[in-house]
Amino acid sequence: MNTKLIAIALFTATAAAVAAYPAIEAFDAKKTITKPLVSRNPQQQHRPKVDVVFVLDTTGSMGGMIEAAKEKIWSIASTLAQARGATEIEMGLVAYRDRGDAYVTRVVDLSTDLDSLYATLMGFEAQGGGDGPESVNQALYEAVHRISWSQDDDTYKVLFLVGDAPPHMDYENDVQYPQSLAEARRRDIVVNTIQCGRTSDTEQAWQRIASLGQGEFLQVDQSGSAVALSTPYDAELATLAARLDDTRLYYGAASEQAAKQKKVAATLRLRESASLAAQARRATFNVSDSGAANQFGDGDLAADVASGRVSLDEVDESQLPPPLVEMPKAERERVVEQTLEARERLQRQIKQLSDKREAHLQERVKAAGGARESLDGKLFEVLGKQLDARGMPFSDSAPRY
Repeated sequence: MNTKLIAIALFTATAAAVAAYPAIEAFDAKKTITKPLVSRNPQQQHRPKVDVVFVLDTTGSMGGMIEAAKEKIWSIASTLAQARGATEIEMGLVAYRDRGDAYVTRVVDLSTDLDSLYATLMGFEAQGGGDGPESVNQALYEAVHRISWSQDDDTYKVLFLVGDAPPHMDYENDVQYPQSLAEARRRDIVVNTIQCGRTSDTEQAWQRIASLGQGEFLQVDQSGSAVALSTPYDAELATLAARLDDTRLYYGAASEQAAKQKKVAATLRLRESASLAAQARRATFNVSDSGAANQFGDGDLAADVASGRVSLDEVDESQLPPPLVEMPKAERERVVEQTLEARERLQRQIKQLSDKREAHLQERVKAAGGARESLDGKLFEVLGKQLDARGMPFSDSAPRY
């Protein structure tokens, strides 16, 4: 009976997610993807946090880095989760090309919902460009002004500009990057640059942008130079992560539940498209303190009952997860309890397997001579330096792979 009830809940959520799937596919380049619903726990809004936005060139020459980003976004999140006090991590994205291409910019706002960010990232392909300079100025302007950066002084706000071509400085009706970077400084946003390749004019521009942005300049190979290793643990971690996803039990008004089905749809797309290694990295992040917001988000009945934010008796029947509506009170309580027990067991298994996976990767990286010159190593060094300056040092001496 236990498994059957949870399975019914999953079937309902999955069916709704599939119905909502076109909403994710129909991406509007003119609109910012807004943040998810405000958390039911207002205390979470004042915890030390990290806001990180990647401003990514998606023109034809950037295929290697785009694929690296698809593989490594979860590793970066897990690395950031090591920072002391970083109990909330939000990520955003500005993809850019140039005027005359299919789009100039596409903006994904900051959110703890990394599944939805990842689903969008998976849809990007390297196309367009070709004339050298790109619309870097517009991308930086929108990253500073269209992203919902935290207003809290204790938030580490960081932007990474990633590309291989300098900005067009000859466009009319364009805010040039020195002006955008002045606003970034005013808002305490650190701007780092990552140059792909070794073109001299890009290097000069990227160094100046990093200097004006009070950040660091990094240089990697055109391919991205990321550590891309699979392990014998990846498939099992992906399976366990899928089972943990299936314990989600969303409730609330119809509009809230509909919004959550979009998140479920993003997770389903991730399972279909992401490599096993990427799914394993996601599993590792989701069982960290910082990853809980992505794993379940707000509006999960089991999590809210467990934390005391809500009593099951107080939830109006119209706001219950559909499978629970017709159940007697005692049966509802049993389903919530069994869901929490299943989560605890799965999270414990994922943590144990993640530790083995990480040890395996650290040994392989060490045997290969280390990863200091990789994208992973360089990001870890820069992030560590900047987080340490804010009193949020890393708890470990190596990045997560």
